[in-house]
Amino acid sequence: MTSSRRLSTVILPVHRWNDGGRALWTRAEELGFHAAYTYDHLAWRTFRDGPWFGAVPTLTAAACATERLRLGTLVTSPNFRHPVTLAKDLISLDDVSGGRVTLGIGAGGNGFDATTLLRRGEEPWTPRERADHFDEFVPLLDQLLREPSVTHEGRFYAATEARNIPGCVQRPRLPFAVAATGPRGLKLAARYGQAWVTTGDPKLYEAGTPEQSVAALCGQISRLGEAGEAVGRDVSDLDKILLTGFTPDRPLQSLDAFVDFAGTHFALGFSEIVLHWPIPDSDFAADGAVFERIATEALSQLG
Repeated sequence: MTSSRRLSTVILPVHRWNDGGRALWTRAEELGFHAAYTYDHLAWRTFRDGPWFGAVPTLTAAACATERLRLGTLVTSPNFRHPVTLAKDLISLDDVSGGRVTLGIGAGGNGFDATTLLRRGEEPWTPRERADHFDEFVPLLDQLLREPSVTHEGRFYAATEARNIPGCVQRPRLPFAVAATGPRGLKLAARYGQAWVTTGDPKLYEAGTPEQSVAALCGQISRLGEAGEAVGRDVSDLDKILLTGFTPDRPLQSLDAFVDFAGTHFALGFSEIVLHWPIPDSDFAADGAVFERIATEALSQLG
């Protein structure tokens, strides 16, 4: 992964493939987006009672429908994934796509993913427990994607001679984009990531200002640098991805608004800005024509 200015999109898996879904992914490639990602959830927020398809099958179909577009998750988490089965799916997806997959991965939250698989009387993981699982999940997944046979017996996960032959098309493995803002997650990003992902400070989404958001992002980037120093890595070579839609800004209101937003955030050190593909009557509603102008014109206006 290279550090340059890139625009990408995230297409929520809410469309039947043969009734509009395929067209979105092929259009993303036509518009010149660097990558198209999707969410990896069992259900998500206000979309819970509507269509919601699996991330890996969706990305596999997208890989067959496109040629150049990078593909990935934003993000996968240990909430309902196991490193051994996930590694097998990722190696298969990387093969089908010809080496175009990036794994966005994070510790997960306390939504439906955290509760759907619970037995009666069980409690979802606390934030500390999610971080504990993530601490073991990422190194084991890294090993599974690099080595043909892995045996591991940890606190949360086990693998007994888990075979992953022939491995990823991308060597030594497909890239990780690690979503993190806390100290433990940032160290994982610095140690194992080829990219780091943030959505900004969620506390500022409704009541904050764009200026406060920029300051919060500066603080996160600074802490990422400190995490790199702690693990002995210069994180200047780490791609920095901003998933938009969760800050006080409204960058999709117009092309000019987005160019101003992107210029500010690229100047902070971000190398990739990800826009949600518009979904009518949702938090991600936006003018489709403006969205396409942003995709095709914004980078050239930034110079």
